[in-house]
Order: sequence, then C-alpha cells, then structure tokens
Amino acid sequence: MPTFPFSAIVGQDEMRQALLIAAVDPSVGGVLVFGDRGTGKSTAIRALAALLPPMRAVAGCPYNCDPDSPAASCPHCAEGGPRKSHKTPVPVVDLPLGATEDRVVGTLDLERALGAGVKAFEPGLLARANRGFLYIDEVNLLEDHLVDLLLDVAASGVNTVEREGLSLRHPARFVLVGSGNPEEGELRPQLLDRFGLACEVVTPKDIPTRIAVVRARDAYERDPEGFCAARARDEAAIRKRLLLARERLPSVTVPDAALERAAQLCLTLGTDGLRGELTLMRTARALAALDGAGAVTDDHLRRIAPAALRHRLRRNPLDESGSTARVERALAEMFS
Repeated sequence: MPTFPFSAIVGQDEMRQALLIAAVDPSVGGVLVFGDRGTGKSTAIRALAALLPPMRAVAGCPYNCDPDSPAASCPHCAEGGPRKSHKTPVPVVDLPLGATEDRVVGTLDLERALGAGVKAFEPGLLARANRGFLYIDEVNLLEDHLVDLLLDVAASGVNTVEREGLSLRHPARFVLVGSGNPEEGELRPQLLDRFGLACEVVTPKDIPTRIAVVRARDAYERDPEGFCAARARDEAAIRKRLLLARERLPSVTVPDAALERAAQLCLTLGTDGLRGELTLMRTARALAALDGAGAVTDDHLRRIAPAALRHRLRRNPLDESGSTARVERALAEMFS
C-alpha cells in the first residue's frame, strides 16, 4: 500500500512546517511532536520520508554510506573493493519501546561466530537509520539507558560498539523524530533539549476540519492508489520546494539584526545555554530557504520561535501560563 501523501494531511500546520524544516536542514536537531492520540503524528513522519527523493548510497553497505564520503569512516567500506552506488529510499526506522540495547546499537553476529569462528558485527537500528529518520513513538516512555545512548550518538553522529571483544565505530547521523502523549509522562530534560523543534498537536475542535480529516482518510483506505495518484501533482510541488530550499540554504544570510532579535528573545524567556539561539537561527534560515527568501526576517523568527523555544523554558511557579503562551507573549512585546 502506498504511503499516505504529505500534501493530503489536513491541518497540523506547525507539525508539517517543522518536519519540512528538518528535511531541509537536518542540523536543526530533530522534531518532537507531543499531543493527542490519533492526530496523524506517525502518518506525517512517514509521509515526509516518502516525499523525499531517493538518496545515493554505497551498494551493499548496511550503513547507507554516501559514495562521496571517505571510505575509512565506515567499517564496511574500509574493507576495500569498488564502491558502487545505487539509489535507495530515505530510511525511516522505528525504535520500539521494548527494544534491547543490542538491537539498537548492534551486536556480535552469533551465527558467524559459532559457525565460522569469526567475530563479525550485526548492525542494529542506528545503522539502518544512518542518513535517514529515527522515529520513536511514545518517546517519553523510553527507558533511561536507551535515552543516554541516544544522547551520545545524536551528539557525535557516530555509534561506538564494544561487545565480547569486538570494537567498532560506524556513522549514525539521523534526524531524530519523537512523538508522545504528555499525559502519559514527561520527557527527560537532557533528551528534550536535544530536539531542535517541539510541536503541539491537538484534536481539531471545528466540525469542517474533522470532516475533512475523516473524508481524506476514508478515501485513502478505500482506494490508496487512486487517492495518491490524485495528489501526485501536489506531492511533486512540495518535493520541488524542498529540493530548491536545500540548494538555496547555504546562500541564505542571517543579518545581525535577526541574531540580536533571537538573542534578546532567548534572554527575555530565560532559556538555558545558547542552544536556543542556535536552533532559532538555523530553523529560521531553513524556513527562509523554503520561502525562497535570501535572508532571515522578523517574520521568519516569529513563525518558528514557539516550536524552537517552548521546550527550553524553565518552569516559573509565579506564571501559570503555558510555555507556548509565554513565547507568544514575549514575541508580542518584542515586535509590537
């Protein structure tokens, strides 16, 4: 069955915008989507990956290595031999809550070890996710030891495995996408801070939107091929916009005035560290590239600031308003 089209997702504008930004510039740090069940979180993530054009990868490499990358950075490619390339879909790898550490990072290939007496590595989920998306549903329920592991890999882009005398490093750069329901538990602050953007999704409150969502989903399930064919032109337009934004991104400038606005906003909100400014700058630049603009403007900062900063605010016992309201209030005061 073909994947539900990204262009057919009704509403959830902030989530769709955040996913497009992460696809344009993976360095923004991934996307966290928190909200009600049944609001299209996992559907949107898989739809985005299906929207992306196939990527070039080394044929036979379990790490999806770029043929233009140094062979020494990959244990498979470092073995030598011709590096033939092929086109492959951008991977979307699910990390289930019950996954063991060995399944995530990889482990010793017992079949080869017992049969041939050779110590060989069996790649895990992080290897499959390289250059793609690692999707964690119910990320707030993830076990602590896996959270620590993901923090290390997300920061370095390299997975280091030490198992039964086997020592190995392989590339593991991916866009981390997490979803969950805040009513089921909070996310650890260390992992929360690693996400570049945090989106809030809610069940539509108006009848026309609810009807549009149900109608689109029903039409897709009754005739998936026909539904996707009818959206092919819209999908092609979004794909073209993404590709042009990627090409344009290096040339988009961030004026000093925009940097000053970003710094002042983070200072006003009391965000910890400087990751807030960095994320705000990167996401605003990616948004400008999507818009076809040559420079970041106040409009780009306003549009992306809630998603870039709402999860970085300290709790204020004297302020009962939510983090989104605090960001919007600071924006209103700054741009009034």
